[in-house]
Amino acid sequence: MASDIDTATAKPRSPARGGGLPAALKRLFLRFRRARRTTRVESPSTVRRRRRHSRRYSPLTRRILLLNIVPVALLALGAVYLSDYEDELIDAELASLLVQGEMVAAGIGEVAVVGGETTVNRLDADAARQLLTRLVRPTGVRARLFSETGELLGDSALLSDAGRIHVTPLPPPQQSPPEPNDERFGEGIADWIARQLSHADRYPHYVEQPSPTVRDFPEAASALRGFNASAVRVASDGRLMLSAAVPVQRYKQVMGALLLTRDNRAIAASLREVRYDMLTIAVAALGITVLLSLYLAGTITQPIVRLARAADVVRLARDTRPEIPDLGRRGDEIGDLNDALRSMTDALWQRLNAIESFAADVAHELKNPLTSLRSAIEVAARPDLEPERRVRLMSIVIDDINRLNRLISDISDASRLDAELMRGEVKPVDLQALLADMSRHYATSTANKSGVAIDFRVAANPPFAAHGHDGRYGQVFRNVVDNALSFSPPGSRIVIELGREPRNGPFVVTIDDEGPGIPEDNLESIFQRFYSERPTEHFGQHSGLGLSICRQIMETYGGSISATNRHAPDGRVLGARFTIRVPAADRRG
Repeated sequence: MASDIDTATAKPRSPARGGGLPAALKRLFLRFRRARRTTRVESPSTVRRRRRHSRRYSPLTRRILLLNIVPVALLALGAVYLSDYEDELIDAELASLLVQGEMVAAGIGEVAVVGGETTVNRLDADAARQLLTRLVRPTGVRARLFSETGELLGDSALLSDAGRIHVTPLPPPQQSPPEPNDERFGEGIADWIARQLSHADRYPHYVEQPSPTVRDFPEAASALRGFNASAVRVASDGRLMLSAAVPVQRYKQVMGALLLTRDNRAIAASLREVRYDMLTIAVAALGITVLLSLYLAGTITQPIVRLARAADVVRLARDTRPEIPDLGRRGDEIGDLNDALRSMTDALWQRLNAIESFAADVAHELKNPLTSLRSAIEVAARPDLEPERRVRLMSIVIDDINRLNRLISDISDASRLDAELMRGEVKPVDLQALLADMSRHYATSTANKSGVAIDFRVAANPPFAAHGHDGRYGQVFRNVVDNALSFSPPGSRIVIELGREPRNGPFVVTIDDEGPGIPEDNLESIFQRFYSERPTEHFGQHSGLGLSICRQIMETYGGSISATNRHAPDGRVLGARFTIRVPAADRRG
C-alpha cells in the first residue's frame, strides 16, 4: 500500500541557475559554513578579561552606592551646616538678654535713684554699681551701666560685691598653656569647624576699649533715647558677642543705659550637641545604607554576572551544550531575564541542531540521485552498448537530474521558510474565503486531471478569522490537497470541511480522500523531511519536504497538523484524513 503522503509546495519551480547543480550545492555548503563560523568570533581571552573586570569593578554597584549615600551625605552636611538653627538661638538669646536687662534696669531705676516726683532724678553711682553687681553676677552676663551723658558708670566684669574693682590674676609670661585632653581637643576641633561654617563675616568686629563710652555701642545710644536695642559682634577669637541695651528710667525719665553682653558659648555647645547627635545618626545611617546597598547590588550584579558568563560559555561551546543557571524562582525582573535567556538558548540550540540535521539529510538525499546518475553515465559511455539500452539510461539520467533540481529548489525554499515566517506580517485570515477560492480553483484547473471531485463544507458558524498569514495557510492546504489528488483514484471525491472546536477553540480543517490510506506505522513518519514512498511514475517529482514544511508552518503560528485513516464499520480503510488545527485570531489577541 502506498504511504507517501508528501508534496513539497504548490509554488512553481524554476531550474537551478548560476552554474547548475554543482554551483547550487556549493552555495548551500558555503551558507552552512558561514553559519558555523559566526560562533567563533570572540576568543575565550575576551571572556576572561570580562570576568576580571566584573570582579574588580562593578559600575552598577558604584551607582547604587552613590545614589544611596547621597541622601545620607546631605543629612551629614545639614548636621554641620545649621545656620538657620543658629540664627534662631541667637534671636532667642537676644530676647532673653532684653528681658533680663529690663528687669535689672527696673531694679536700678527703683533703688539707685536720687530725687523725687517733683525734682530731677539722677542715678546714685555707688548704689547703682553695687546693685548691678548683685543682680547680674549670678547670671554670668557682663553688664555695663552708662550715665545719661554717655559715661561708663560701672562694669560687672571689673566690680566685686562691695563695688570695688575686681582683679583677675594673669599667668606668668613664660608659662606654657596646659596640654589639652582629648575631650577639649575634640571640642576645639568642633569649635573650629563651627567657626568655619558660621557666617561671622556678616557681623561687625568687637573691640574691647579701655575706657568705653556710649558712642562705642550704638545699641546703648538707642537705649539712651528710650528704645530697646540689640547687636551681634564677632570677637578676634571667632566668638560671637551678643549684646542688648535697655534704658534705665523712672517716671518716664531716662537716666542711663544698661548694656548686657554675653558670648555664644552656650549656643555653640547646643549646636555641638545637635551636630553630634545628627552626625551619629548620619554615621549609623551611612553604615546601614552601605551594607544594604552592597546587599542590594549583590542581589542584582551577581546574578547578572552569572548570566553573562553563562551566555559567553554557551556562545563559545563546541561539542557540549552548557546550561544557563536557573534563577526563575526569584520572581523578579532578573528571574524573567533568566527565563528569557534559557528559552532563547533552547531555541538557539534547537536551531543549530536543526541546521546540522538538515545538512545531514540534504547530503544523504543528494547522494542517491548522484550515485544513480554516475552509474548511468558510466554505463552509457561504453561504446559497445546497445542503442535501446543507452536510451533507457539517458532517461534515467534525465529523471535523476529532474529529481536533483527539485531537491535543490525545495531545499532552498525550506531553508528560507523559517526566516520568512518570522518576518512575515501576522493578520486575521478569513479561512472560509480562502478554502472556498482554493476549492473552486482545483475544480477548474488542469491540476485535477483524473476527474476527482472536490467538495467544500462549512460545519460551524462564522466568523472564521484565523491568526496567521493567508499565503502560508494556502500553501499548507494546497500541499495536503495535492497529496490527496496524487493518491485518489479517478472519479473519487475529496471533502474539505471547515469547523471549530467547542468553547471558542481553534478552527479545524479536515481533508478526506478516498485513496489507499496511510500505513499505521507511518502516520508520523510522513511529516519527516525527505520521507517519500511513491510509485515509479512519480519519480523525480516529489522531494519529500511538503508535509514537513506544512508542520513547520502550523507550529510557527501555534497550530498543528496530523494524519489518520478513515475506516468503515467492517474495519476497511476508506481513505486518509488530514486534520489541521488553526488558531483563532480572537483568542490570540
